[in-house]
Amino acid sequence: MSQPLQIGLLVFPRVTQLDLTGPVQVFSSVPGAKVHLIWKRIEPVPSDSVLTLTPTTTFADCPQLDVICVPGGFGTDELVNDEETLNFLRKQADGAQYVTSVCTGSLVLGAAGLLKGYRAATHWSATEVLALFGATPTRNRVCIDRNRVTGGGVTAGIDFALTLVSILVNRTLAEAIQLRLEYNPAPPFNAGSPETAPAEVLALMKEKIAPSQARRIEAAKRAAARVM
Repeated sequence: MSQPLQIGLLVFPRVTQLDLTGPVQVFSSVPGAKVHLIWKRIEPVPSDSVLTLTPTTTFADCPQLDVICVPGGFGTDELVNDEETLNFLRKQADGAQYVTSVCTGSLVLGAAGLLKGYRAATHWSATEVLALFGATPTRNRVCIDRNRVTGGGVTAGIDFALTLVSILVNRTLAEAIQLRLEYNPAPPFNAGSPETAPAEVLALMKEKIAPSQARRIEAAKRAAARVM
């Protein structure tokens, strides 16, 4: 590669840190790649856990990216109606090789009008929301539709990033990064999707997330009214 890959990931209040840090760990292993953490200002940003994250560049100072990625988290409920963020994504998408997301980050891409007519993945609890933005929801762990590459919920961010490295560079490098990370999933329980989780666990989770789902749908409907 004559020029280093410019890879940028959005950081925002209440981002799910693993949505972000999983891909960051993978992308940071690409030789010569420049990885940027982007937000409106250079100041600590609270995640949805105890971790606080610090952006490395601002919307104004961010270079044109080869890859723009939006991770998910509860904070996406605000981002889908944040015009400053949506305008930044639209501008970057015009010149990016790949427009990408992890988890509910795809809803933000949708709110920016960047998934209309595309297949896309998201967290299982938000699948129905994608359709509000003219996207075709999939249950793929990683969904590739032209230059849109979207990952499913949270841990799928690692799969997404490895897949994208195989496209941007080659499979050998992607596999070498996977080996370095010893990414060899063997979960202790087969409860990682609504299709495999025990019925009582799924019911418990659905009850727990019902209020946040309602807020998400309300925010998405307001955003969709502007872009559809």
